[in-house]
Amino acid sequence: MDILSVPTILQNAAILTIILALAGYFITTLSTRMLARRQDKLNLVNKRLNEFYGPLYVASEAGNIAYRSLLKRQGKDKSDPIRDEEMKEWMLWMTTIFMPLNDIREKVIIENAHLIVEEQMPQCLLDFVTHVVGYKAVLAKWAEGDYSERRSTIGWPPEFDIYVKASYAALKAEQMQLLHSLTWRAWYHLFGHRQR
Repeated sequence: MDILSVPTILQNAAILTIILALAGYFITTLSTRMLARRQDKLNLVNKRLNEFYGPLYVASEAGNIAYRSLLKRQGKDKSDPIRDEEMKEWMLWMTTIFMPLNDIREKVIIENAHLIVEEQMPQCLLDFVTHVVGYKAVLAKWAEGDYSERRSTIGWPPEFDIYVKASYAALKAEQMQLLHSLTWRAWYHLFGHRQR
């Protein structure tokens, strides 16, 4: 090795050190940005679950269980017309169980519509709100002593329960995936850098 090659080696080492430092900075910056994006995405998923799909899911499941219980109590297996002798019990369940749950869901949909996953409002959500509005008119008639109508003139949208259940399940799966990803990255950053 001659004396002239030592400065060249030192220059190459300095250049390599600078390149490695820049690469490390770039990778760290990129990793931090990806982690921040995942955290932002997790925050949005949590907000959607906590303020929209979670309350809709719980209220819908409770309403469905209560409705099936009422049908079983009346010896029915489907939503047959309400007979005169069932009217008193139907009014009780409607005013104390079903409408309060409907009001919760209606409020969630109206006040938190910005949290829906889709770009446009799903039709089943609009149909549900319309169904509830129809029942409000029925309950107002009952309050005045008019029992000629027993159900909302706007029927229950069967797609509503399917939509709520599927959306809730998809968001829970996404939440778990993001939590797993963020936890793994946090452990890597915590213990991966210490081992060096």
